Amino acid sequence: MKNAKSLIVGNWKMNGLRQDIDQILAIGASLKENPIDGEVVICPPATLTALAVDAVTNLPVKIGGQDCHAAKAGAYTGDISAEKWKDIGAKYVIVGHSERRESYSEDNISVRSKAKAVLDAGLIPIICIGESLSERDSGETLSVLTKQVRECVPEEAKKGSIAIGYEPVWAIGSGKTPSVDDISEAHSLIRHVLTEEIGDRSKVTPIIYGGSMKPSNASEILAIDGVDGGLVGGASLKAEDFLSIIRAS
Repeated sequence: MKNAKSLIVGNWKMNGLRQDIDQILAIGASLKENPIDGEVVICPPATLTALAVDAVTNLPVKIGGQDCHAAKAGAYTGDISAEKWKDIGAKYVIVGHSERRESYSEDNISVRSKAKAVLDAGLIPIICIGESLSERDSGETLSVLTKQVRECVPEEAKKGSIAIGYEPVWAIGSGKTPSVDDISEAHSLIRHVLTEEIGDRSKVTPIIYGGSMKPSNASEILAIDGVDGGLVGGASLKAEDFLSIIRAS
């Protein structure tokens, strides 16, 4: 199997209005003029996702959802299923983001169920894992990551496509990042455990880094062996900043 291709994902979180579709258009236009060897995904808030899908019809940008419910449909007020994301043209869905885990008490079993639902819908889940500051300080990082990979990656990943987002929780939005050696060690461990879980498909599974990635540190992080791309938060909201990160890959 070939190695994983580069994957750069912009997670807009609860930011962006209709007027900000222009930022997505600017990103797509730049990539169309100067293509990269890899995939770029933007996950806007749900209110903008259908608009974004229509906007990038002829542009080299994919659109994704930021979360989903594990069920296909039902009495789940306010939730969106993977089937619904597929229906409007999304290609990826983020599951298990640290903010969902912390604010909504999502555990590994919940994340696994959501990842399975995304795969069942024919979409690609971006499965987020990462250690907290207390886990890092107590030397539990590698054991935490091992447990998360084993419990969050569903059996269906042996045949379907997934991505893993390593996001040290303590680094998100803090402006702090782990050392190059720490990131390399984490990604190597994740690849090893993923191979145990899904075999050769791990070779084509992008393992991307998330946690205060910005134009000023993107080149250094993306050059680390085993880092296949980035999961970018605030720096993905403006086309100029996000393109700087994309082109650093």
